Amino acid sequence: MLTPLGFSLLRQLSDGDFHSGEDLAATVGLTRARVSQLLKQAETAGLALERVRGRGYRLLGAPDFLDAEEIRKALRGFGFQVAAADAKAPLLPAANDDDLALPSGAPAIDPHPALSVEVVDQVDSTSSELLRRSVRRDIHGAVLAAELQTAGRGRRGRVWTAVAGGSLTFSLGWRFEQGAGFVAGLSLAVGVAVIHALEAEHLPGVELKWPNDLIHRHLKVGGILVELNGDALGPSTVVVGVGLNVRLPVAIKRDIAQPVSDLTAVAGRGAPAIDRNRLIARLVSELAGSLATYAQHGFAPFAAEWQRRHAYQGKPVKLLLPDGESVKGTVAGVDSTGALVLADGPRRARFLAGEISLRRA
Repeated sequence: MLTPLGFSLLRQLSDGDFHSGEDLAATVGLTRARVSQLLKQAETAGLALERVRGRGYRLLGAPDFLDAEEIRKALRGFGFQVAAADAKAPLLPAANDDDLALPSGAPAIDPHPALSVEVVDQVDSTSSELLRRSVRRDIHGAVLAAELQTAGRGRRGRVWTAVAGGSLTFSLGWRFEQGAGFVAGLSLAVGVAVIHALEAEHLPGVELKWPNDLIHRHLKVGGILVELNGDALGPSTVVVGVGLNVRLPVAIKRDIAQPVSDLTAVAGRGAPAIDRNRLIARLVSELAGSLATYAQHGFAPFAAEWQRRHAYQGKPVKLLLPDGESVKGTVAGVDSTGALVLADGPRRARFLAGEISLRRA
């Protein structure tokens, strides 16, 4: 686990030049031995360091660390209203807060809120943190990104592996007037938005895998997790979590339990280095627009394109259900709620959860 001091050292090394142990130690006020320990922690987090006697340390493949102001600047360039860096999210009214009680006839949820952007070095999970904040703060339009998550989560409680400087992990809060039933297909709509963002940044060829994986040549490059707080009939607060592999070291890929790839491989040899600050701004801009559309029209505007982008559309698959049972069929598509529809001859069956894989002919 990296510490704030560890991140401070990495940012000094992010220029790709050599820095002596003495200079690094003086900058952060530590001993050379402690600096050496912190940099070893960086290597266990997936970063590669070069050590040369007499010259010091150099960070190989120096990452472009996330910068909140760079993200805000890019979002403004995409035409979005962005909250000031020091803006505080408003408090939500509680039952015993007379001074915060909403007046009757309060305005509807703003479909195009000013986006707030925060970047942290490390957090347990960006989605968990936004959910905690949502208890007392309005997180509508709030973006939280982290270089490293200590307890990043995928579907069904799985761990999401990320590399400091080599991944994108962020969450976006959004409010809907409607409840859980209405947002059932939201994760699929988010997948379409992510594909649009990648293509806009010259990263074509990524496909969707039901219900929330992003794959390239059947290797996973990212995932989506949508979590909900609210009443069944609404209103509701949603946190959309997105994780993308940008540059994963080979050793990290080997340690992940499933075949994975990254966006650097998607871009191909000779392509310019991926600007993570611009990419996260593009992703947020596409998400904000799609969430506003979803709030008005639900999943319907996204359904046809989602099916075109589904890597397994029309293919024979095996679906592993949460109870351990499995079913086979041909993917007929998804319904209006985002449920997977499998065809077995003339019969059709819909599934709300499961793990899909191609079936050998």
